[in-house]
Amino acid sequence: MPRVRVDDGAVATAFHSERYVHLDGRPAAAFAPLSRFWRTADGWVRTHANYPHHRERLLTALGLTSGAGVDAVAAELGRRRALDVEEEVYGAGGLAVAVRGAAEWAAHPQGALVAGQPLLTLERAGGAPGPGPVQEPPGRAALPCAGVRVLDMTRVLAGPVATRTLALLGADVLRVDSPRLPESQDVHNDTGMGKRSALLDLARSVDREAFEDLLARADVVVTGYRPGALDRFGLSAEALAARRPGLVVAELSAWGRYGPWGGRRGFDSLVQAATGIALHEGSSLRPGALPAQALDHGTGYLLAAAVLRALTERHLDGGTWVVRAALARTAHWLQHELDAAPPAEAAGEPYAPEPWLAERAGPLGRLRYARSPSGTRAAPRTGRGRPAGGAPTWPAGRPAADGRAGGPRTAPFRCRRPGRLRAVDAATAAPAG
Repeated sequence: MPRVRVDDGAVATAFHSERYVHLDGRPAAAFAPLSRFWRTADGWVRTHANYPHHRERLLTALGLTSGAGVDAVAAELGRRRALDVEEEVYGAGGLAVAVRGAAEWAAHPQGALVAGQPLLTLERAGGAPGPGPVQEPPGRAALPCAGVRVLDMTRVLAGPVATRTLALLGADVLRVDSPRLPESQDVHNDTGMGKRSALLDLARSVDREAFEDLLARADVVVTGYRPGALDRFGLSAEALAARRPGLVVAELSAWGRYGPWGGRRGFDSLVQAATGIALHEGSSLRPGALPAQALDHGTGYLLAAAVLRALTERHLDGGTWVVRAALARTAHWLQHELDAAPPAEAAGEPYAPEPWLAERAGPLGRLRYARSPSGTRAAPRTGRGRPAGGAPTWPAGRPAADGRAGGPRTAPFRCRRPGRLRAVDAATAAPAG
Protein backbone atom coordinates (compact mmCIF):
# COMPACT_ATOMS: atom_id res chain seq x y z
CA MET A 1 0.00 0.00 0.00
CA PRO A 2 1.13 3.59 -0.54
CA ARG A 3 2.27 5.44 2.54
CA VAL A 4 -0.34 7.67 4.18
CA ARG A 5 0.60 11.00 5.69
CA VAL A 6 -1.45 12.90 8.28
CA ASP A 7 -0.37 15.80 10.45
CA ASP A 8 -2.13 17.69 13.21
CA GLY A 9 -2.11 21.05 11.43
CA ALA A 10 -3.67 19.59 8.31
CA VAL A 11 -6.42 17.87 10.34
CA ALA A 12 -7.15 21.00 12.39
CA THR A 13 -7.44 23.07 9.22
CA ALA A 14 -9.65 20.51 7.49
CA PHE A 15 -12.01 20.37 10.47
CA HIS A 16 -12.54 24.12 10.01
CA SER A 17 -12.73 23.96 6.22
CA GLU A 18 -16.14 25.67 5.99
CA ARG A 19 -14.71 28.63 7.92
CA TYR A 20 -11.59 28.99 5.79
CA VAL A 21 -13.28 28.88 2.40
CA HIS A 22 -13.28 32.36 0.85
CA LEU A 23 -14.45 33.48 -2.57
CA ASP A 24 -12.77 36.65 -3.83
CA GLY A 25 -11.81 37.39 -0.23
CA ARG A 26 -15.37 37.00 1.09
CA PRO A 27 -15.76 34.49 3.93
CA ALA A 28 -18.58 31.98 3.92
CA ALA A 29 -21.80 32.97 5.62
CA ALA A 30 -22.10 31.98 9.28
CA PHE A 31 -25.19 30.64 11.04
CA ALA A 32 -28.44 32.44 10.30
CA PRO A 33 -29.80 34.80 13.00
CA LEU A 34 -32.41 32.27 14.17
CA SER A 35 -29.86 29.42 14.40
CA ARG A 36 -28.57 29.77 17.96
CA PHE A 37 -29.08 29.03 21.65
CA TRP A 38 -32.18 30.55 23.29
CA ARG A 39 -33.21 30.98 26.89
CA THR A 40 -36.45 29.22 27.78
CA ALA A 41 -38.55 29.37 30.94
CA ASP A 42 -36.61 26.43 32.41
CA GLY A 43 -33.33 26.18 30.50
CA TRP A 44 -32.05 26.42 26.93
CA VAL A 45 -32.88 25.24 23.44
CA ARG A 46 -30.81 25.20 20.28
CA THR A 47 -32.48 25.88 16.94
CA HIS A 48 -31.36 25.46 13.35
CA ALA A 49 -32.94 27.75 10.78
CA ASN A 50 -30.30 28.25 8.09
CA TYR A 51 -32.64 27.08 5.35
CA PRO A 52 -35.69 29.24 4.58
CA HIS A 53 -38.16 26.37 4.96
CA HIS A 54 -36.75 25.46 8.38
CA ARG A 55 -36.99 29.10 9.45
CA GLU A 56 -40.63 29.29 8.41
CA ARG A 57 -41.47 26.06 10.23
CA LEU A 58 -39.81 27.33 13.41
CA LEU A 59 -41.80 30.54 13.31
CA THR A 60 -45.01 28.67 12.54
CA ALA A 61 -44.49 26.41 15.54
CA LEU A 62 -44.03 29.47 17.74
CA GLY A 63 -47.11 31.19 16.35
CA LEU A 64 -45.08 34.04 14.87
CA THR A 65 -45.29 35.73 11.49
CA SER A 66 -42.78 34.95 8.76
CA GLY A 67 -41.02 38.27 9.26
CA ALA A 68 -40.42 37.80 12.99
CA GLY A 69 -36.89 38.49 14.13
CA VAL A 70 -34.60 37.60 17.01
CA ASP A 71 -36.37 39.71 19.64
CA ALA A 72 -39.79 38.24 18.93
CA VAL A 73 -38.46 34.68 18.94
CA ALA A 74 -36.54 35.28 22.18
CA ALA A 75 -39.63 36.64 23.89
CA GLU A 76 -41.79 33.72 22.78
CA LEU A 77 -39.25 31.06 23.73
CA GLY A 78 -38.70 32.70 27.09
CA ARG A 79 -42.28 31.85 28.00
CA ARG A 80 -42.04 28.17 27.10
CA ARG A 81 -40.42 25.03 28.52
CA ALA A 82 -37.47 23.64 26.58
CA LEU A 83 -38.94 20.16 26.11
CA ASP A 84 -42.23 21.64 24.92
CA VAL A 85 -40.39 23.72 22.33
CA GLU A 86 -38.48 20.64 21.18
CA GLU A 87 -41.66 18.69 20.49
CA GLU A 88 -43.72 21.56 19.08
CA VAL A 89 -41.06 22.61 16.59
CA TYR A 90 -40.42 19.00 15.59
CA GLY A 91 -44.15 18.54 15.05
CA ALA A 92 -44.12 21.51 12.65
CA GLY A 93 -41.22 20.06 10.67
CA GLY A 94 -38.64 22.44 12.15
CA LEU A 95 -35.47 21.89 14.13
CA ALA A 96 -35.02 22.60 17.83
CA VAL A 97 -33.66 20.52 20.69
CA ALA A 98 -33.53 21.06 24.42
CA VAL A 99 -30.03 21.50 25.79
CA ARG A 100 -29.25 18.47 27.97
CA GLY A 101 -26.41 17.31 30.15
CA ALA A 102 -24.59 14.07 29.33
CA ALA A 103 -26.37 12.16 32.12
CA GLU A 104 -29.77 13.42 30.97
CA TRP A 105 -29.05 12.30 27.41
CA ALA A 106 -27.82 8.89 28.62
CA ALA A 107 -31.18 8.42 30.37
CA HIS A 108 -33.14 9.46 27.28
CA PRO A 109 -34.49 6.51 25.25
CA GLN A 110 -32.62 7.66 22.14
CA GLY A 111 -29.41 8.30 24.04
CA ALA A 112 -29.52 4.85 25.60
CA LEU A 113 -30.02 3.20 22.22
CA VAL A 114 -27.24 5.22 20.59
CA ALA A 115 -24.77 4.20 23.30
CA GLY A 116 -25.44 0.53 22.59
CA GLN A 117 -24.68 0.78 18.88
CA PRO A 118 -21.27 0.37 17.23
CA LEU A 119 -19.51 3.51 16.03
CA LEU A 120 -19.86 2.27 12.46
CA THR A 121 -21.85 -0.62 11.07
CA LEU A 122 -20.66 -2.69 8.14
CA GLU A 123 -23.08 -5.38 7.04
CA ARG A 124 -23.21 -7.74 4.11
CA ALA A 125 -26.70 -7.36 2.70
CA GLY A 126 -26.62 -9.96 -0.07
CA GLY A 127 -24.52 -12.07 -2.33
CA ALA A 128 -22.99 -10.85 -5.58
CA PRO A 129 -19.84 -11.63 -7.52
CA GLY A 130 -16.85 -9.37 -7.12
CA PRO A 131 -16.67 -6.39 -9.47
CA GLY A 132 -13.84 -7.71 -11.59
CA PRO A 133 -10.87 -5.57 -12.60
CA VAL A 134 -11.48 -1.85 -12.44
CA GLN A 135 -10.40 0.05 -15.51
CA GLU A 136 -8.62 3.07 -14.14
CA PRO A 137 -9.17 6.38 -15.95
CA PRO A 138 -6.10 7.85 -17.67
CA GLY A 139 -4.00 10.02 -15.37
CA ARG A 140 -5.61 8.76 -12.17
CA ALA A 141 -4.12 5.25 -11.99
CA ALA A 142 -2.09 5.99 -8.86
CA LEU A 143 -5.12 7.13 -6.84
CA PRO A 144 -6.60 4.53 -4.46
CA CYS A 145 -10.22 4.96 -5.59
CA ALA A 146 -9.56 5.41 -9.30
CA GLY A 147 -12.39 3.90 -11.33
CA VAL A 148 -14.91 3.79 -8.46
CA ARG A 149 -18.22 5.49 -9.20
CA VAL A 150 -20.03 7.21 -6.34
CA LEU A 151 -23.53 8.69 -6.40
CA ASP A 152 -23.58 11.41 -3.75
CA MET A 153 -27.03 12.13 -2.33
CA THR A 154 -25.99 14.10 0.72
CA ARG A 155 -26.39 17.64 1.95
CA VAL A 156 -24.68 20.25 4.12
CA LEU A 157 -21.52 18.90 5.72
CA ALA A 158 -20.96 15.37 7.08
CA GLY A 159 -22.08 13.49 3.97
CA PRO A 160 -20.38 15.87 1.54
CA VAL A 161 -17.16 15.60 3.59
CA ALA A 162 -17.30 11.81 3.16
CA THR A 163 -17.83 11.99 -0.59
CA ARG A 164 -15.26 14.78 -0.98
CA THR A 165 -12.75 12.46 0.69
CA LEU A 166 -13.58 9.68 -1.79
CA ALA A 167 -13.29 12.13 -4.69
CA LEU A 168 -9.86 13.33 -3.57
CA LEU A 169 -8.78 9.68 -3.40
CA GLY A 170 -9.70 9.28 -7.05
CA ALA A 171 -13.36 8.22 -7.10
CA ASP A 172 -15.65 9.60 -9.79
CA VAL A 173 -18.23 11.33 -7.57
CA LEU A 174 -21.46 12.74 -8.97
CA ARG A 175 -23.56 14.71 -6.52
CA VAL A 176 -27.29 14.71 -7.24
CA ASP A 177 -29.52 17.39 -5.71
CA SER A 178 -33.21 18.15 -5.99
CA PRO A 179 -34.11 21.46 -7.66
CA ARG A 180 -36.83 21.77 -5.01
CA LEU A 181 -34.42 22.16 -2.09
CA PRO A 182 -32.11 25.12 -1.51
CA GLU A 183 -28.44 24.52 -0.81
CA SER A 184 -25.73 26.87 0.39
CA GLN A 185 -23.30 27.89 -2.32
CA ASP A 186 -20.68 28.47 0.38
CA VAL A 187 -21.00 24.88 1.60
CA HIS A 188 -20.84 23.65 -1.98
CA ASN A 189 -17.68 25.68 -2.53
CA ASP A 190 -16.13 23.88 0.44
CA THR A 191 -17.32 20.32 -0.10
CA GLY A 192 -17.79 20.11 -3.88
CA MET A 193 -14.10 19.75 -4.59
CA GLY A 194 -13.27 16.97 -7.04
CA LYS A 195 -16.94 16.22 -7.77
CA ARG A 196 -19.40 16.85 -10.53
CA SER A 197 -22.99 17.78 -9.73
CA ALA A 198 -26.42 17.60 -11.31
CA LEU A 199 -30.00 18.56 -10.50
CA LEU A 200 -32.56 15.76 -10.82
CA ASP A 201 -36.14 15.82 -9.57
CA LEU A 202 -36.86 12.19 -8.69
CA ALA A 203 -40.60 12.94 -8.64
CA ARG A 204 -40.43 13.46 -12.42
CA SER A 205 -40.35 10.33 -14.54
CA VAL A 206 -37.76 11.61 -16.99
CA ASP A 207 -35.36 12.60 -14.20
CA ARG A 208 -36.03 9.33 -12.39
CA GLU A 209 -35.12 7.41 -15.52
CA ALA A 210 -31.89 9.37 -15.80
CA PHE A 211 -31.08 8.62 -12.17
CA GLU A 212 -31.80 4.91 -12.61
CA ASP A 213 -29.37 4.80 -15.53
CA LEU A 214 -26.70 6.36 -13.32
CA LEU A 215 -27.49 3.97 -10.50
CA ALA A 216 -27.18 0.97 -12.78
CA ARG A 217 -23.45 1.60 -13.12
CA ALA A 218 -22.61 3.03 -9.73
CA ASP A 219 -20.39 1.22 -7.23
CA VAL A 220 -21.38 3.31 -4.20
CA VAL A 221 -24.44 5.30 -3.18
CA VAL A 222 -24.09 7.65 -0.21
CA THR A 223 -27.27 9.13 1.31
CA GLY A 224 -27.53 11.77 4.00
CA TYR A 225 -31.20 12.74 4.05
CA ARG A 226 -33.51 12.23 7.02
CA PRO A 227 -34.07 8.48 7.52
CA GLY A 228 -37.00 7.37 5.40
CA ALA A 229 -37.07 10.48 3.22
CA LEU A 230 -35.87 8.62 0.11
CA ASP A 231 -37.79 5.40 0.68
CA ARG A 232 -40.65 6.42 -1.62
CA PHE A 233 -38.16 6.48 -4.51
CA GLY A 234 -36.96 2.95 -3.75
CA LEU A 235 -33.68 4.29 -2.34
CA SER A 236 -33.64 2.68 1.09
CA ALA A 237 -30.61 0.51 1.70
CA GLU A 238 -32.77 -2.61 1.58
CA ALA A 239 -34.41 -1.67 -1.73
CA LEU A 240 -31.11 -0.73 -3.32
CA ALA A 241 -29.46 -3.95 -2.16
CA ALA A 242 -32.34 -6.02 -3.50
CA ARG A 243 -32.35 -4.56 -7.00
CA ARG A 244 -28.68 -3.69 -7.37
CA PRO A 245 -26.49 -6.60 -6.23
CA GLY A 246 -22.87 -5.64 -5.68
CA LEU A 247 -23.59 -2.09 -4.55
CA VAL A 248 -22.09 -0.43 -1.48
CA VAL A 249 -24.75 1.69 0.25
CA ALA A 250 -23.63 4.22 2.86
CA GLU A 251 -26.25 5.87 5.06
CA LEU A 252 -25.65 8.87 7.28
CA SER A 253 -28.11 10.14 9.89
CA ALA A 254 -28.12 12.56 12.80
CA TRP A 255 -29.63 10.42 15.57
CA GLY A 256 -29.38 6.89 14.15
CA ARG A 257 -31.98 4.99 12.17
CA TYR A 258 -33.63 3.47 15.25
CA GLY A 259 -35.48 4.51 18.37
CA PRO A 260 -37.94 7.35 18.97
CA TRP A 261 -35.74 9.89 17.20
CA GLY A 262 -34.83 7.61 14.30
CA GLY A 263 -36.86 9.61 11.79
CA ARG A 264 -35.83 13.08 12.96
CA ARG A 265 -33.75 15.63 11.14
CA GLY A 266 -30.63 16.92 12.82
CA PHE A 267 -27.43 18.88 12.42
CA ASP A 268 -24.10 18.93 14.22
CA SER A 269 -25.07 21.91 16.40
CA LEU A 270 -28.29 20.21 17.51
CA VAL A 271 -26.58 16.94 18.33
CA GLN A 272 -23.99 18.80 20.41
CA ALA A 273 -26.83 20.47 22.33
CA ALA A 274 -28.81 17.29 22.97
CA THR A 275 -25.93 14.99 23.97
CA GLY A 276 -24.26 17.12 26.64
CA ILE A 277 -21.45 18.60 24.59
CA ALA A 278 -22.92 22.11 24.69
CA LEU A 279 -23.00 22.15 28.49
CA HIS A 280 -19.52 20.63 28.69
CA GLU A 281 -18.19 23.38 26.43
CA GLY A 282 -20.09 26.05 28.34
CA SER A 283 -22.34 25.89 31.38
CA SER A 284 -25.96 26.01 32.42
CA LEU A 285 -25.57 29.79 32.44
CA ARG A 286 -24.50 29.82 28.81
CA PRO A 287 -24.08 26.69 26.64
CA GLY A 288 -21.11 26.51 24.32
CA ALA A 289 -19.94 24.56 21.28
CA LEU A 290 -16.92 22.66 20.11
CA PRO A 291 -14.34 24.86 18.35
CA ALA A 292 -15.13 23.00 15.12
CA GLN A 293 -18.12 21.12 13.75
CA ALA A 294 -16.25 17.99 14.76
CA LEU A 295 -19.29 15.70 14.65
CA ASP A 296 -19.87 16.56 10.99
CA HIS A 297 -16.24 16.32 9.95
CA GLY A 298 -15.42 13.32 12.13
CA THR A 299 -18.46 11.35 11.00
CA GLY A 300 -17.74 12.24 7.38
CA TYR A 301 -14.23 10.82 7.52
CA LEU A 302 -15.43 7.75 9.45
CA LEU A 303 -18.09 7.09 6.82
CA ALA A 304 -15.54 7.42 4.02
CA ALA A 305 -13.30 4.91 5.83
CA ALA A 306 -16.23 2.50 6.15
CA VAL A 307 -16.96 2.79 2.42
CA LEU A 308 -13.32 1.99 1.65
CA ARG A 309 -13.55 -1.06 3.93
CA ALA A 310 -16.74 -2.20 2.20
CA LEU A 311 -15.16 -1.78 -1.23
CA THR A 312 -12.22 -3.87 -0.07
CA GLU A 313 -14.52 -6.63 1.23
CA ARG A 314 -16.47 -6.57 -2.02
CA HIS A 315 -13.26 -6.83 -4.01
CA LEU A 316 -12.06 -9.81 -1.94
CA ASP A 317 -15.30 -11.74 -1.61
CA GLY A 318 -18.06 -10.01 -3.57
CA GLY A 319 -21.32 -9.16 -1.90
CA THR A 320 -23.64 -6.19 -1.43
CA TRP A 321 -22.66 -4.02 1.53
CA VAL A 322 -24.39 -1.48 3.77
CA VAL A 323 -22.48 0.91 6.03
CA ARG A 324 -24.04 3.34 8.49
CA ALA A 325 -22.89 6.19 10.71
CA ALA A 326 -24.69 8.71 12.93
CA LEU A 327 -23.64 12.06 14.36
CA ALA A 328 -25.06 11.13 17.77
CA ARG A 329 -22.95 7.97 17.89
CA THR A 330 -19.83 9.96 17.00
CA ALA A 331 -20.73 12.32 19.85
CA HIS A 332 -20.90 9.37 22.25
CA TRP A 333 -17.52 8.14 21.03
CA LEU A 334 -15.99 11.57 21.48
CA GLN A 335 -17.36 11.99 25.00
CA HIS A 336 -17.04 8.50 26.45
CA GLU A 337 -14.78 6.23 24.42
CA LEU A 338 -11.64 8.19 23.59
CA ASP A 339 -8.63 8.48 25.85
CA ALA A 340 -8.31 11.88 27.48
CA ALA A 341 -6.14 14.22 25.45
CA PRO A 342 -2.81 15.12 27.02
CA PRO A 343 -2.62 18.68 28.36
CA ALA A 344 -1.46 21.18 25.79
CA GLU A 345 2.13 22.25 26.17
CA ALA A 346 2.46 25.74 27.58
CA ALA A 347 5.24 26.58 25.16
CA GLY A 348 5.42 25.95 21.45
CA GLU A 349 4.60 27.51 18.15
CA PRO A 350 1.00 28.76 17.87
CA TYR A 351 -1.10 26.98 15.27
CA ALA A 352 -1.57 28.79 11.97
CA PRO A 353 -3.64 27.33 9.11
CA GLU A 354 -1.81 28.95 6.20
CA PRO A 355 0.42 25.96 5.32
CA TRP A 356 -2.69 23.89 4.68
CA LEU A 357 -4.65 26.46 2.69
CA ALA A 358 -4.55 26.91 -1.07
CA GLU A 359 -6.04 29.27 -3.63
CA ARG A 360 -7.35 28.76 -7.11
CA ALA A 361 -8.93 31.00 -9.74
CA GLY A 362 -12.13 29.45 -11.05
CA PRO A 363 -15.40 30.23 -12.84
CA LEU A 364 -16.90 32.06 -9.86
CA GLY A 365 -13.78 33.91 -8.78
CA ARG A 366 -10.71 33.24 -6.69
CA LEU A 367 -11.32 30.51 -4.14
CA ARG A 368 -9.35 29.93 -0.95
CA TYR A 369 -9.92 26.51 0.57
CA ALA A 370 -8.49 23.97 3.01
CA ARG A 371 -6.42 21.20 1.52
CA SER A 372 -7.23 17.58 2.28
CA PRO A 373 -5.75 16.40 5.60
CA SER A 374 -4.53 13.09 4.20
CA GLY A 375 -3.23 11.59 1.05
CA THR A 376 -0.92 8.97 -0.32
CA ARG A 377 2.49 9.60 -1.76
CA ALA A 378 0.89 9.61 -5.20
CA ALA A 379 -2.45 11.26 -4.41
CA PRO A 380 -2.88 15.05 -4.49
CA ARG A 381 -4.25 16.88 -1.47
CA THR A 382 -6.65 18.89 -3.60
CA GLY A 383 -9.18 17.90 -6.22
CA ARG A 384 -8.60 17.73 -9.93
CA GLY A 385 -10.65 20.02 -12.12
CA ARG A 386 -13.55 18.42 -13.95
CA PRO A 387 -15.57 19.99 -16.73
CA ALA A 388 -19.23 20.69 -16.07
CA GLY A 389 -20.23 22.09 -19.43
CA GLY A 390 -21.94 18.87 -20.50
CA ALA A 391 -23.93 16.03 -19.03
CA PRO A 392 -22.57 13.78 -16.26
CA THR A 393 -20.61 10.86 -17.72
CA TRP A 394 -19.34 7.76 -16.02
CA PRO A 395 -15.95 6.52 -17.32
CA ALA A 396 -16.45 4.23 -20.30
CA GLY A 397 -15.32 0.69 -20.82
CA ARG A 398 -15.33 -0.87 -17.35
CA PRO A 399 -17.52 -3.69 -16.02
CA ALA A 400 -20.59 -3.03 -13.96
CA ALA A 401 -20.35 -3.50 -10.22
CA ASP A 402 -21.83 -7.00 -10.47
CA GLY A 403 -18.98 -8.10 -12.75
CA ARG A 404 -20.99 -8.20 -15.98
CA ALA A 405 -19.59 -6.36 -18.95
CA GLY A 406 -20.95 -5.40 -22.32
CA GLY A 407 -24.17 -3.78 -23.40
CA PRO A 408 -25.11 -0.20 -22.62
CA ARG A 409 -23.51 -0.31 -19.18
CA THR A 410 -20.05 -0.04 -20.67
CA ALA A 411 -20.89 3.04 -22.72
CA PRO A 412 -20.69 6.60 -21.43
CA PHE A 413 -23.96 7.70 -19.87
CA ARG A 414 -25.36 11.06 -20.84
CA CYS A 415 -28.13 12.65 -18.86
CA ARG A 416 -31.35 13.15 -20.77
CA ARG A 417 -31.75 16.61 -19.25
CA PRO A 418 -28.40 18.36 -19.71
CA GLY A 419 -30.04 21.70 -19.05
CA ARG A 420 -30.64 20.66 -15.44
CA LEU A 421 -26.94 20.51 -14.65
CA ARG A 422 -25.71 22.81 -11.94
CA ALA A 423 -22.51 24.51 -12.99
CA VAL A 424 -19.51 23.26 -11.10
CA ASP A 425 -17.97 26.14 -9.24
CA ALA A 426 -14.44 27.03 -8.36
CA ALA A 427 -14.34 24.49 -5.54
CA THR A 428 -14.58 21.61 -7.99
CA ALA A 429 -11.96 23.15 -10.25
CA ALA A 430 -9.11 23.04 -7.75
CA PRO A 431 -5.92 21.70 -9.35
CA ALA A 432 -3.69 18.93 -8.11
CA GLY A 433 -0.98 20.12 -5.79
